[in-house]
Formats: sequence, C-alpha cells, structure tokens
Amino acid sequence: MTQKRHRLNVIALTFIGLFLQIGSSQGANPVLNKRKVIGTSPADQQLSNYFRYHAEQLANRSLRDIKDLEAWKKKRGTYRKQLFEMLGLSPLPPKTDLKPKITNTTNSDGFIVENVTFQSRPGLHVTGNLYRPIKQEGKIPAILYVCGHGNVKKNGISYGSKAHYQHHGAWFARNGYVCLTIDTLQLGEIEGLHHGTYREGMWWWFSRGYTPAGVEAWNCIRALDYLQSRPEVDGEKLGVTGRSGGGAYSWWISAIDERIKASVPVAGITNLKNYVIDGAVEGHCDCMFMVNTYQWDYAQVAALVAPRPLLISNTDKDSIFPLDGVVDVYRKTMQIYELYGVPQNLGLQITEGPHKDTQELRIHAFHWFNHFLKGDDSLIEMAATKFHTPEELKVFKTLPADQKNTKIHESFVKQAKAPIPKDTQQWEQQTEKWKKLLRTKSFRAWPKKNDSTIKTKVETTTKDGLTLKTVTFDSQKYVPLKLFIIVPEKTPEKGIGQVRLNVLNQEEWEAFTQVLAPVFPDSFSQNSKSKISPNLYQKMQQQVIDQKTAVAYFAPRGIGLSSWNPDKRKQIQIKRRFYLLGQSLEGMQIWDVRRAIQELKGQPYLSKARLELKASGNAAALCLYASLFEEGVNELDLTGMPASHQNGPALLNVMRFLDVPQALAMAASRRPTKVSHANAEDWSYPIKVSQQLGWDEKQLQIKEK
Repeated sequence: MTQKRHRLNVIALTFIGLFLQIGSSQGANPVLNKRKVIGTSPADQQLSNYFRYHAEQLANRSLRDIKDLEAWKKKRGTYRKQLFEMLGLSPLPPKTDLKPKITNTTNSDGFIVENVTFQSRPGLHVTGNLYRPIKQEGKIPAILYVCGHGNVKKNGISYGSKAHYQHHGAWFARNGYVCLTIDTLQLGEIEGLHHGTYREGMWWWFSRGYTPAGVEAWNCIRALDYLQSRPEVDGEKLGVTGRSGGGAYSWWISAIDERIKASVPVAGITNLKNYVIDGAVEGHCDCMFMVNTYQWDYAQVAALVAPRPLLISNTDKDSIFPLDGVVDVYRKTMQIYELYGVPQNLGLQITEGPHKDTQELRIHAFHWFNHFLKGDDSLIEMAATKFHTPEELKVFKTLPADQKNTKIHESFVKQAKAPIPKDTQQWEQQTEKWKKLLRTKSFRAWPKKNDSTIKTKVETTTKDGLTLKTVTFDSQKYVPLKLFIIVPEKTPEKGIGQVRLNVLNQEEWEAFTQVLAPVFPDSFSQNSKSKISPNLYQKMQQQVIDQKTAVAYFAPRGIGLSSWNPDKRKQIQIKRRFYLLGQSLEGMQIWDVRRAIQELKGQPYLSKARLELKASGNAAALCLYASLFEEGVNELDLTGMPASHQNGPALLNVMRFLDVPQALAMAASRRPTKVSHANAEDWSYPIKVSQQLGWDEKQLQIKEK
C-alpha cells in the first residue's frame, strides 16, 4: 500500500471513530426526522414500535452466525442463490443474442465515444455510450458505469441518464480505460418504470416477486457480456461504479457477478434501520430494493462482494443514505473481509456534502480503480469534465417498435401455470407443495408463535338479551387488536353450537360500529352518537337469541381501531416498510385472522362450535389463505373476492407458484366453500379440479353476480 493510500484510509478510519463516539448525525436532519414520523395516534406509535422491533431483529440476525471463514463459505453459495431469487433472477433468464449496434461514433479530446445499444433479452433494449482511448496498446481494463436518476429530457425527448453522467466515462477513457455508461430502465431513451409501488399503486409487483432492481441487475450482467466481447477490453479486469440508483445497481452486480474485480458503489446502500425506522425508504423508488423474501439486512449484500476490492463511498449529510447506516454496513462487512485476511480490500470514503455527485467522491473512486485494476497509485490530477451535448450521445433516432422496456414489469418474472391434478393423490401432493412454498416464500415473516407477553383480556357487557364480549389480544408484539363476540345473554349449558366470524374491511367496520355503538356505547365510544339501525340490529338480535348462535366481528391491523395515518402518501410508505422487512401488510393481516380464529376457538363456550368464516372483497382473500393454515374452520362464505393477486391482496412472490383460484381450490378441498358475486369464468380452475376429483356439489359453490 502506498503512503498516500494509507493516509486516506487512516483519515477515513479516524473519522469513523469520531463518528461512533459522538453518535448518529441523523437527529440534526429535518428531512429524515419528518419522514421518520408515521403519525401521532396511539395506533401510529404502535406501528412505529413494530417496525423498530422487527428492523432491529433482522439487523441483529444479519451475519450473526458467521464465526469463521469456513462458516462463511458454506453460507455464501446459499446467500448468492437467495439474492438471485430476490432480484427475480431465479431461474436465470437465458443469455440470448445481444444484437449489439453502434449507431454513431464521435472523436473527442483523446477519446472516442460510441453510441451503442444491445438487447439484454429480446425486446429489452439497453442504451449507452462506450468511451475508449484513441490510442491504446493491448487490452485495457474496463469500467461499467451504471447511472443514477439524472435524466436529461428536452421537448419530450429523453436522452437518458448517460448524458447527465457523461463526465465519468470521459475521465476513464482519458485515463486508459474503456468505460460503458448505460441508461437506467426508467430514465433511458426508452422510458420504463421504477415507481410501481412508490407512485403507481402497482402492489401486484410484490405478488409477482418483481422489482426493477432485477432488471437493472440483469442489464448489468449483459453489459459485462458486451464488454468482454470488445477487442479493446481485458475481460479479467472489470470494475463497476455509479451513484445513487447507480450505486445500488453497483451493489447488485458486484454481489452476483464475480467478473467484477473492483467496485465503488456511491451513495447506493444503507441499513434497514435507516430505511424502515428512520424513514429513508420514503426517498427511494422501487429499483433500490430487492424483494426481501429471506429477510436480509443490507450488509449481507455487501458481504457477497468479499474478498474483492470494494470502496463504500458516501457524503456525510445524505438524507436518503444516512451516515450511521452506511458506517454500520461497512463495519459488518469488514468482519467478512477480515475473515479472508484482506481488510485492505474494503474501504470507506466519507466526504462532506449532501446527496450529490461531488468531485471529492470521484477522486477516491478513480484512485481505487487505478490501484486495483492498473497498479497505479499516482496522484489524480485530471478533473472529470463533460464534453458532449445530449444530442451527440443519443443512440436511437427512432425508438424500436419491438421494445418491451415500458412494460417489462409485466413479463420479467416468470409466472406459474397450474396443472389440473389427475387424481386425489396428485392433488394432495400439489397442495402440500403449494403450502410449503407459501410458508417459505410468502409468509416467512409469520412468527412461529405469538411473541407478545401481554395476556388476552375479555370484557363483558349485556343488554337486550345479548352479551357483547370484547376480547383484547396481541396478534404479535406491538399489534394489539380486538375481537367482538355477540352471544345470547343466556348461554346454553352445552355451549354455543355455531359461530360466524366476520372479517371486516374499513367500510364494513364503520357500518358494524354504527349498528352496535348506540346499544353498547362504552365499547364503541368513537361512534357512540350514531343513530341505531333498527332492522340490522334486530336481525342480529333475532339470529343470536333465537338460533342460540354467536356472531363475531374482527378487523385486522390497519383497519378500524388500529387504523393508521390516513394520509395517502404515508399509507403507501407504510406498506413499503412492511415489504423491506420481508413482509407484506396483507400477509400479516392473514396472520391476524389466524390469531382471531385461535382466540375465538379458545373461548370455553365456543370451543366445540362449528365455525363459519365470512368476508367480502380483499378481506375474503385474507380469510381464504388463513383457512389453509388454521384448523377448526368448518365453512367459508366469501363475497366479491378478487380472482387474482393482480388486483387483490399483495403477498410476496405468490404468483410465482399460484394465484387466488388455486388457493380457492385448496380451501374447498378441505371444507364447504361458497363464493358469491362472482364470474364463473374467473374460477374455472377450482371448478375443473372439483369436477376432476368428483367433489360433492356443496363442496364448492360459485354464485354469479
């Protein structure tokens, strides 16, 4: 190591020590503090506690079991496979013909720029600029520069982020490198989409196991293929860098492709604490995140780069990549580099400034590549300068008609095709396979048991021959919920023979409380001034008293008493926080329904009662999935249930192996199931299964609209 490089590392490490002594700088960041607050209601505070608890659990678990190099090497292969899967790259797409084209060549100040395009898969066009020296001897190292969100657009024409970041490519070419600068999916000449959940309400991305991070990672893999095909390039000396979004893509390609021999991600990663607890997620679009199926913290991504040279680079006042999280990732990653005995291969550069592409950040990145790819430790004397107009760097005069970029989210991750079973044995095998996939790919975040230590509480109120039992319980830690059970004042000695559990959506919750609030004002104080609805109340009263049955009502988390900040933007970011923890809101609501069933059946007077589960809309789908994993549900009554996760509840990865019709067939094979207000065509799969296996007609009833 040269004296200059040693001095830079000492400065960085001294800074880290000072930082760790004085603590996090985020408290002085008003942008981050504003994002941190979900809301001020008791329900909002419980949700904040929930997110903190689970983010800290995952952080504490990350890399905890790695005690020596042998243990890491055993885990590393599994982790790489998991990351490919979480990026939507398992199975890996075939490497089809790149069909590369050079559409224009420009000579500049000691370097040449080629406007290039290739297809990373048929119809998925990647646009970029390849910078190379005019004079070179033999093959030389190459850098893949992946752009962040810095688009250049004029008069409705997109020139791509490559025009914004051109000074990086120019510097590399002027200093003896080939550099391929590629556009992002969203901010390229062909404009795709990064903001599916952030802005467009495309929550089905979760269900498909899709993230645009996977497309960016795949484009990077194919970009390396292209670089290795170039006669000027030494294919054994490839590096990658980029900032912001490009910093994130640098992480993905460095972790999954060992052809990268040196890496400098700039402002592209921090930890779950920053994203989830401190609210940095609110400043990021979907391309920054994998589908966190295996519940990683982000040091696990960084660790996969070891032992190859990696420089983590950031500024100290970056509101979306806060300093404490960046340092935390560095410290945990260093543990792995130390196991390899190469701590010198991991660096941390922190410079002063906001989230911005600064000259100070560039200098150390350039030095890092010179040292590790060229063995050159001389001073950096040349500034990174822009030489070209956006027009000169544009690849396409006319956008290709066969392009799939704008809708690649609809086809990038392969979706399942469910076969009709030949017989009952085959069906049972398929059902068990699906249940296992649901547990491991969609519901991995379900607790093995309730982790709360708060005991269930039951309050009783009687009026008009009815008894209202309010069961307050924790679905899990920091998720307090209420189950309302209405039974006859005089309960039969043998207990109640039948109970219907109604799982409510927000609209139904409001209607339910308006019916009962005038009768039981102490239990529904928020609606106590509502006018009684005689017909609805009398119908309930007659059913319970005359038929000696019980009726129960339940709203899962985020609905009714536990509803959170109603601001639309906050609601979006709440759902995205669940996602970063390897959960989905709806997936955890299904857990809530399971817990409500457990609490209901745990009441002595209902222990032997026949249980009917009833719900409508998305809540019907929650009940459907809960019934697959909870014993004691005797019948399902589902109204207006969405026929696909494409427009229904978001469950991680579910559409990679089944959709709602397959889940319905699974449920109907276990108990009588009625689906009302439906189109029979939407439910052709369970109908065909019932016919093939010879079910009784009452087992599955589809009632059309």
